[in-house]
Amino acid sequence: MNQQDKPLPTAELPQAVSTAAAVGHYRWTICSLLFFATTINYLDRNILGILAPTLQKEIGWTPVEYGYITTAFQAAYAVGLLWFGWFIDKYGTKIGYSISLIGWTIAAAAHALAQSVFGFGIARSFLGLSEAGNFPAAIKATAEWFPKKERALTTGIFNSGANIGAVVAAAVVPWLTVTFGWRAAFIVTAATGLIWLVFWILMYQRPEESKKLSKGELDYILSDPVEIVNEKIPWLKLLRYRQTWAFVIGKFLTDPVWWFYLYWLALYLNNDFGLSLTGLALPLIVIYTMTSVGSIGGGWLSGALINHGIPVNKSRALAMLTCALLVLPVVFVGEIKDMWIAVLIIGLAAASHQGWSANIFTTASDMFPKKAVGSVVGLGGLAGSVGGMIFMTLSGYLVETTHSYFINFVICGSAYLIALGVMQLLTFRAKPVEV
Repeated sequence: MNQQDKPLPTAELPQAVSTAAAVGHYRWTICSLLFFATTINYLDRNILGILAPTLQKEIGWTPVEYGYITTAFQAAYAVGLLWFGWFIDKYGTKIGYSISLIGWTIAAAAHALAQSVFGFGIARSFLGLSEAGNFPAAIKATAEWFPKKERALTTGIFNSGANIGAVVAAAVVPWLTVTFGWRAAFIVTAATGLIWLVFWILMYQRPEESKKLSKGELDYILSDPVEIVNEKIPWLKLLRYRQTWAFVIGKFLTDPVWWFYLYWLALYLNNDFGLSLTGLALPLIVIYTMTSVGSIGGGWLSGALINHGIPVNKSRALAMLTCALLVLPVVFVGEIKDMWIAVLIIGLAAASHQGWSANIFTTASDMFPKKAVGSVVGLGGLAGSVGGMIFMTLSGYLVETTHSYFINFVICGSAYLIALGVMQLLTFRAKPVEV
């Protein structure tokens, strides 16, 4: 969705750049950097959710207090998204991503020093503040390095790193904890980011400055109509556009669902099915492996529809509608007594969320000039984090008062159709923003 109702004018491109296969593939190396950064981001982020049952016993927190800890991350993440969106648009993707990764590496390792609910809240706050740079930087890099027809697939690929990071965390963290203790799990996983940073500094440049691109690939990357932006675009100006509000509201309603999966699934499986730390590994690996398929599949679907001549905005909308419908069965999970049936339904819902996410992220680069993409994504991420704060705190109270996850899963299943309806109303017949 969120693009003018015309197929992309590939037929008008020079023959040398009319197909992606003919022009080179270095841009996919950049995509791989974004993928590994997102993998590390979610590896560091997911440890707390996996260790939640263990830390609940060791630290002694209640569901409500755990909700506060996760809310602390969301609050800082909201602020960080807003700040990093501005910072990356002003100082560039390379610098912004580097600062973000250094910050979250330090914050992730600092969890090993926490000894109380307050200590974990502080550590999560700093992690949220610094990790917030990942998606504004990755989306802006995608806008710089890929034409619009490839951005949903690219976003789906790097966004699948979130799922791979979750899979790696589920496989490695229990072993590290049992073998070396939970503090070592935080330190060892945090150190992986420093390896990525070396490759990022050496390899990333804007395509116009890269010496590793052929002329044909550069022309292909720049094949979309030229964007003319002669002024800084402040946040308040962006909020005048209904396209901005479509993205913001979509993120506000659906991002909290993903946060719920990250932070509460291990507790749900532990509480409802009695799984131990090592017993959690296989169900979580199954769920997050399914999400990897959903992330790439969602990006592929809208790209395939575009390539078959369906207008970009309709292709995005159809892909997002498909994902929203596939999420619906999760409303029944709270009443299911068979663990593996529950795991597979949650896996389908989480996979559909990631397919949805690949497309909603791409609507920002569809509808706004590259100069504004980081800021728009930051605003949307801010809204998603505010929604996450509300849902994380609410989840703690719901679990403690009802001793059930039924209402939580009903909220998870219904959010997407509501969000899509609102987004369609706001972007009906809307064209890309010209600032």
